[in-house]
Formats: sequence, structure tokens, C-alpha cells
Amino acid sequence: MLTINVRGENIEVTSSIREYVEKRISKMEKYFSDDSNPIAHVNLKTYPSKGTKVEVTIPLSYITLRAEEVNDDLYAGIDLVIDKLERQIKKFKTRVNRKSREGGSLKDIPLDDVTPEETEEDKSEIVRTKRLSLKPMNAEEAVLQMEMLGHEFFIFEDSETNGASIVYKRNDGRYGLIETNE
Repeated sequence: MLTINVRGENIEVTSSIREYVEKRISKMEKYFSDDSNPIAHVNLKTYPSKGTKVEVTIPLSYITLRAEEVNDDLYAGIDLVIDKLERQIKKFKTRVNRKSREGGSLKDIPLDDVTPEETEEDKSEIVRTKRLSLKPMNAEEAVLQMEMLGHEFFIFEDSETNGASIVYKRNDGRYGLIETNE
């Protein structure tokens, strides 16, 4: 049984909103086995510009399903997030099926009643490989390099830690940094 945890930021989660979220997410129960007991974490946010953001995260032992959607209409955002999550499940199931056809060994994945979409297979194919040498620099220099190249992310060697790091552009237009552990 899917447990649903609904939380609101800058919004009161009314009973009608909670019921709608539970109704839409509970339809996803068909994808999970009875013994997996997943928990869906739903975060609803509103912004001063009257926009809303819906985030749903379902951590499982073998994969974490996560989707978010920004929309003017909260209910439409919920619907779009559920659609994204179902596409993720179908894509994952396609990969599992492809792996099993190739003779790989997989644990029993408790996703039931998912029809794989063969078109999704082509999207995850690696079509190009690049080799690069990491240049020592700090995060600010890496952001400048990324912007000059017009990329969404940039890999570099952090001059302070000597480890590989990644800067990336977030959906909100700001930047994120991923550092590796030594």
C-alpha cells in the first residue's frame, strides 16, 4: 500500500487538495508490489507570482522516482507530475526488460502492470563520447567557463580540494555545485 505524505509551503493543504493528491497518486499503486510499502513525499509550494510548484518523490530500494512541475494551476501541476512519474516507471521497466533479454541478472523488481514503451529505449542510447582533461580552477571560474560555452553543466578540478567537481545551471536560473568525496 502506498503511503502519501503531503506537505505545503506558503499554502494551506486543505482537505480538498489532500484528497485530490491522494486520489491521483493512489492510482500509481498498481505499479508497486504489495510488499514494497513505498512512501510518496508530496511537496506543494506557492510563489508570490501566483505560480505553484508540485514535487513528488518516491524513494524505493532500487530507484528513486522524482518529478516536479511548475504551473499556474495547482491541480494541473499535480496531473502533470503524475504523468511524469508514470513515464519514469515505464522507462525503468523498459530498461529492466532489455537487461533481462540480454541475459543480465536482475533482482525481482516489484513494479507490476507496466507496459514498456519501446520508443524510450532509443532515448537512453549513448551516441557520443567525449574525453577531457580537467583544468584546476575554483567554482566561480567554472561557472564563467560554463556560461561562455553555453552549456548546462561544467566538469572541473577544484583547485582547493584537487577533486573533480561539477557546476550546473538549476531550473531557477541559479547554480549548483557537486563535489566528489576524497
